[in-house]
Amino acid sequence: MAKSNVMVDSNVYIHFLKKNQDPLQRLGSWADPAELMTCGMVRMEVERGVCGEKMRTRIAAFFDLLRFIPTSNQIWANATEMAWTLDRRGKVLPTQNVLIAAHALKFGGAILTSDRHFYEIPGIRVYDPAEEFADWER
Repeated sequence: MAKSNVMVDSNVYIHFLKKNQDPLQRLGSWADPAELMTCGMVRMEVERGVCGEKMRTRIAAFFDLLRFIPTSNQIWANATEMAWTLDRRGKVLPTQNVLIAAHALKFGGAILTSDRHFYEIPGIRVYDPAEEFADWER
């Protein structure tokens, strides 16, 4: 199945890095980087955790290839509405996850993530890395 307009959550990058796997190669073999999306929150979460300058530079260059969804006032409004609605249903999710979801919903509504919180968000199509990558370990 072709992957199009998929937000890659920070936990996917972090998982590959912890396993000493190159996230750029792994994601590039999974989907065309032009079909992947990112936002400032994901980029910050990933880059701030990278220890080596060489890998940080490579990851920053990879992020520059992805479709970047800026955090507009409308995305903030959508995220706020989503969080408020979910909270009233007893589903209090981390703010950064709601914000990332609002970015993904702006264009396509798909996310590659191992974070179960995203299954609680209406309209999000979740790609589970355990199903997408044969050697993914939980």
